[in-house]
Amino acid sequence: MTNVHSLQERRAIKHKNRELNNQRMDDACDWVTKIDRRLTKREKKSLQNWLIEDQENLKLFLEVAKMWDKSSELSRLADVFPQETLSPKPLSIFVKSLAASILFVVSIGLYQISNLSEVVSGEIDLVEMDNNRILKTKIGESNTFILSDGSKIVLNTDTEARISFSHQIRFIDLKQGEIHIDVAHDKSRPLQVRVGDKIVQAIGTAFNIEVKNDLIELIVTDGKVIIKDALSLEIPTSDSPKLDGSTTTLSISISKPSISKTLVSKTLISVSKGEKINLEMTGEIKHKVLKVKPIEIVASLSWRQGNLIFRGESLEEAMIEISRYSDVTIHLADDPNLKNIQVAGMFRTGDIEGLLSMLKTSFNIEYKREKDNSIFLQLASSI
Repeated sequence: MTNVHSLQERRAIKHKNRELNNQRMDDACDWVTKIDRRLTKREKKSLQNWLIEDQENLKLFLEVAKMWDKSSELSRLADVFPQETLSPKPLSIFVKSLAASILFVVSIGLYQISNLSEVVSGEIDLVEMDNNRILKTKIGESNTFILSDGSKIVLNTDTEARISFSHQIRFIDLKQGEIHIDVAHDKSRPLQVRVGDKIVQAIGTAFNIEVKNDLIELIVTDGKVIIKDALSLEIPTSDSPKLDGSTTTLSISISKPSISKTLVSKTLISVSKGEKINLEMTGEIKHKVLKVKPIEIVASLSWRQGNLIFRGESLEEAMIEISRYSDVTIHLADDPNLKNIQVAGMFRTGDIEGLLSMLKTSFNIEYKREKDNSIFLQLASSI
């Protein structure tokens, strides 16, 4: 009886801790969302009290701000942070990180300025660098690229995208995987991303696209995008830079390869900041645009920091997502009690050993390694 009572107490404590962590994450996301607009004096005071309340609040708040690329805006809130909870060492690290970021941005700017004279004189054309350029990542990898127009594209695990830029058009063909792109503003050259027979078009915005088998998930994190049908699109390209500025043409067609004219249909739907939509790779749009809570956006984009955040997904769903980042296949026993276990928490991508340890400790799940580099999971009571 003592053992049973002790087990029940431990489960109750774990459940309470999960609820506390979920609430803390919700609060952190809410505060980071609010700093997009100027905080009132009362809000600043409330934020300060929340940060002082628990050291974990401050830690998570800074992590979420980093996930959303809001670290630069924290300088406006210097008077809010609890100085007594910030030891010199973490502050020094933050300052060094900020300085490194500034140095990187300045370096990019100097690089572009230093090449300006060469661009004008015709010796080098930065746009040509992104003409018919292929970007790839392997399983478990992610990588960030700065494109010739200043746009930043981040590739998640096992992703391939073809970049076709010219002085008239910016075009990305997402073959597979997942990308997040922060689009440089250029009204004369709207950036277009093709996935299946859909075109996602933006001028200056940020969004995330993931290809899941025959389904596309689009989340807009800033600005607005429009979605169109793509029947055929004409992309200027060349095998090598030509000093006379002439180009050849690569025709990308879906249903009619012989068509060489640009043929993009009227706008089907628009998606704005804080919204998402699921699309079929081909055919009509059947799903509606949905509002997304800030915490859901943080969870969906946590891969950019090498993390995966789960907020109550089933074990089966969580294992499918985790498997994307490893060449190890995870199989679950045919047991509804196992598959429907709800998972909440943050995990490092590719950390299979850490995952197995957590499953054993938190859910009493045993594992067995198979010869084909796969892992079989089942409840300990069923062994």
